[in-house]
Amino acid sequence: MVGRGWLLAGLVGVVSGLVVVPARAEPPAAFVVENGVTQPVHSLADAVRESVWVDIGLDLDTNGVGDRVAVDIIRPDTTERVPVIIDASPYYATSGRGNESERKSYDSAGLPLKFPLYYDNYFVPRGYAVALVDFSGTSRSTGCLDTGGRSEVASGKAVIDWLNNRATAYTAPSGGTSVPATWSTGAAAMIGKSWDGSVTQGVAATGVEGLRTIVPIAAISSWYDWFRADGVSFRGFGTPTSLASGFENTNARARCAAVRQDMTTGAPGNGDYTPMWQQRDYVRNAANVRAAVFSVNGRADLNVKPVNWGQWLAAVPASVPRKLWLSQTGHIDPFDFRRAEWVATLHRWFDRWLLDVQNGIDTEPQVSVERGVNQWTDTATWPPSGTTARTMHPVSGPVAGVGALSVTPGSPATSSFTDNGSGTPTSYISSPTVTSARRVVYSTAPLTADLRVAGISRLTVAATPSTSTAHLSAYLVDYGPATARSATGEGIRTLSTESCWGESRPGDDACYRDTEPTTATVDAQIIARGWADLANHASLTTPRPLTPGTKYTMTFRLSTTDWTVPAGHRLALVIAGNDSSMTTTPGQLPRVTVNLAETTIQIPLQGTPPRATATTADRSPTRIRPDITPGRLDN
Repeated sequence: MVGRGWLLAGLVGVVSGLVVVPARAEPPAAFVVENGVTQPVHSLADAVRESVWVDIGLDLDTNGVGDRVAVDIIRPDTTERVPVIIDASPYYATSGRGNESERKSYDSAGLPLKFPLYYDNYFVPRGYAVALVDFSGTSRSTGCLDTGGRSEVASGKAVIDWLNNRATAYTAPSGGTSVPATWSTGAAAMIGKSWDGSVTQGVAATGVEGLRTIVPIAAISSWYDWFRADGVSFRGFGTPTSLASGFENTNARARCAAVRQDMTTGAPGNGDYTPMWQQRDYVRNAANVRAAVFSVNGRADLNVKPVNWGQWLAAVPASVPRKLWLSQTGHIDPFDFRRAEWVATLHRWFDRWLLDVQNGIDTEPQVSVERGVNQWTDTATWPPSGTTARTMHPVSGPVAGVGALSVTPGSPATSSFTDNGSGTPTSYISSPTVTSARRVVYSTAPLTADLRVAGISRLTVAATPSTSTAHLSAYLVDYGPATARSATGEGIRTLSTESCWGESRPGDDACYRDTEPTTATVDAQIIARGWADLANHASLTTPRPLTPGTKYTMTFRLSTTDWTVPAGHRLALVIAGNDSSMTTTPGQLPRVTVNLAETTIQIPLQGTPPRATATTADRSPTRIRPDITPGRLDN
């Protein structure tokens, strides 16, 4: 398949004693396909580089001029129209992008020089344009940074509208002349990790025409679920205002106080769900999504918690083509944990959805999961065929606070633990067969066959606190020996060697440092976790003061997972108090009594769990993968 082919023009020779200079060859076709993929037929050194400012249709900085986002573009030197790969970000002038924190740079003429990441190096020679967008209120854009809000979504949507002649771009951030995107086919993809990936979902949820695919990597689908969890606030994550403050430009800091105040007011420390959070919930409008979705996530990501990708894919219409990669890493880009396979797969994905190359990627298995370190297994669909939500029950045993996780309820019983304010997941899941004052644990018998947990589990707990405040944590745990990615470097180590992906040019090389897994030998791994404030048992929008000694029933979510518990291992539920590594401490630390007969967990399972038997004592020390310390939403 050839877009137009090469035109050979001119010959060098001597005619009547004169030297005939060859005519300049016409630029190559916009794209050339061989062996099912587009080929690098364009010179990156000759690529067109330009900057435009797109009016996003808002004036949040209230200066009487429409807010404009800066768009730095690099595209092949061809007379034919080309599709566009977009990465919109707040980071281009601050934290940078990727494992090496690359920032944008500009040459002496003001033209964009350094395009962070490898997208330009690899895809421009293959016939794609790459556009890097500064969120409103950041870097060279005007307007305000509103952390997941309408201005941020407009920063991406307006660029797609401009590519399709529905919005206006200018040659300057104010004034200037209009610039049409005459070189664009109108077909666009959005890609990005973390905050960048989040906006891809917000834009897709508008249903904007021209957006053919999104590739959200470790992306937020509801900003409430980055800052809060079922009524409880995450420790160290602050508010949308505090996050934005590190990335606002001078104009935004001077003119956007009202936007900051709205975000602060809308993010009360008690964890309530407010209209401010609702505006930043992309899941509620996911029914509008028409763009194909390629979602990439890490099971151990405690920055963008995995509940985000599960609820997003569940809400996207079933008719939307999708692909899903799940690694054992933390907050890591697939370029840094599965590089060669990632670039090849992304290449075919963009060819299919932006250029309509019939390469079969849309008929291949949708899901690729890292079962062991660098050991990947493919599954046809998500959720996996045969997955069923099974209700399981904690059942008391002969050891206090230790019991069975059963498909059938047990006799009425209670079990208690005391929140001392310093409990962590590591302390909660250790020594699962002995009594702990800090948690209760219920596990299946050793599995006789593999059991796959695939989806979002929901715990309904009947709990009686001894004080007027109580936070709860819950964990699904795979107990059994394994070699896993460790918490060091969120599962990777950066090496001194490099590999190159695409074409380099002066000021922008295509080479990046290689990585390798960091590993640990463990006896227990958390496969899903969740947190809640018992005061929100009846409503996430309105907490109700707790009466000590009164029983309350609350249902809350655990994070999305796709995990196979091997035969011989045990699947366990751990219930505890506040998670001091993740959530803020309640005002009064309670003793919590769990009514087991009224407590259940609904787990999406492929396979049949065994009937529970009494837990046998095993007092050997538990080797546990330490948690990755969550940080800011950078890179």
